[in-house]
Amino acid sequence: MNYFFCGIGGIGMSSVALWLAANGHRISGSDRGFDKGENTVLKTTLLKAGIQLCPQDGSGITDATDCLVVSSAVEESIPDVQEALRRKIPIQKRSQMLAQIFHSHPVRIAVGGTSGKTTITAMIGHILHETGKEPTVINGGIMLNNYGGEASNLLLGKGKICVIEADESDGSIDLYRPTVAVVSNISLDHKPIEELLPLFRKFAEKAETGAVLNADCPYTGRLRGKAPKTVTFSLTGRPADFIGEKITPFNGGMTFQMNGIDGSLAVPGMHNVADALAAIGAVALTGIDPMAALKALASYKGTKRRLEKIGTVHKITVYDDYAHNPEKIAASLSTVKAGGGRVFAIFQPHGFAPTRLMKDDLITAFVQHTDENDFLLFPEIFYQGGTVAKDISSADLVKALKAQKRAAFFFPKRPDIIPFITEHARPQDQVLIMGARDSSLTDFAKEILTVLGGQK
Repeated sequence: MNYFFCGIGGIGMSSVALWLAANGHRISGSDRGFDKGENTVLKTTLLKAGIQLCPQDGSGITDATDCLVVSSAVEESIPDVQEALRRKIPIQKRSQMLAQIFHSHPVRIAVGGTSGKTTITAMIGHILHETGKEPTVINGGIMLNNYGGEASNLLLGKGKICVIEADESDGSIDLYRPTVAVVSNISLDHKPIEELLPLFRKFAEKAETGAVLNADCPYTGRLRGKAPKTVTFSLTGRPADFIGEKITPFNGGMTFQMNGIDGSLAVPGMHNVADALAAIGAVALTGIDPMAALKALASYKGTKRRLEKIGTVHKITVYDDYAHNPEKIAASLSTVKAGGGRVFAIFQPHGFAPTRLMKDDLITAFVQHTDENDFLLFPEIFYQGGTVAKDISSADLVKALKAQKRAAFFFPKRPDIIPFITEHARPQDQVLIMGARDSSLTDFAKEILTVLGGQK
């Protein structure tokens, strides 16, 4: 088949495209980020895989194109879509393609939840790889363990097990029929709780072997008994199959005990310990010894943009993070705050509708996990195009945070944040860049580090 991916630079789109290319299909695609000169690392990865890249102007769609693949965010007005419609070429969603790949494997692990999906997916894949299961992993983030190749959002294996990150934001989670379903947690994100619960309930019900649930989340508790078997995990001492205790941070990592057995992670944060327990629970349902899984996780390196340390200059550390909902922001801020020093938290909201929905909870997360000595810096909401109501601004968040006695600032032009940081930052401070969907945020974090490095 000859597939054309519109928006192939998206992290989810590229992983599916790479899998199809590795399995003998002809792949081409376009991305407006590539047209702007952005995301060059992923562009190089796609080119190395033999994928042809075209401008996003419709020129890549030809009579040789068998199918156009689009994400849920792609609108009909985009030239590639218009040309496919004109030529009457079939159009499929990325989630439909992922479902086909997923269901072609005998053992299927799907990771859902409003926080932690990418990390848990990567951890499960790492355990399975280290225990010789040769899994296929299709993830929504770059896995930093490179398994003999480059760090990637795709791990190609010859085994029977496929692990995927299942997205609830567009409802595509409903497409998957997992052997094992993981629900890391349920909290406010792209949809209200009353809309999320039915999605995750149905997801757990479809699990053929069992579901892994967070005993510390009140909403996942409502899913108990929906799958043939339920495995639970907890960090708070609640009754659970896998309990994390004696959790202690150390030099960028964590030590802890799982059911009384010592374990360690080379990534920081309580949330990563919870994610590790979820991953161990998932592989246990496939027959992997939990103690072997715990040992395997000691060599897990993390995922890109999940509290990724960009570097330290003049004793100022810069982190890049995908946090974009209140729970993720709270986890990242609490982890960075535990390192000491003031925090310069830069948060770029990732859409007008999500910001409108989460506004109050976002403000609460920042107030609860910062103090009056920290700096909260907000560029304008990231806009990817399309017809949306632009009836909220980052300036509205700043106004509310100032009322809560936080040093919050709005920057209509994001580059203006850099001189602010260079003027105010001092040794032991930590700079945390947070936001989703905008691939340029990593380059922004690196630019901040570079500029700080040039300071006397």
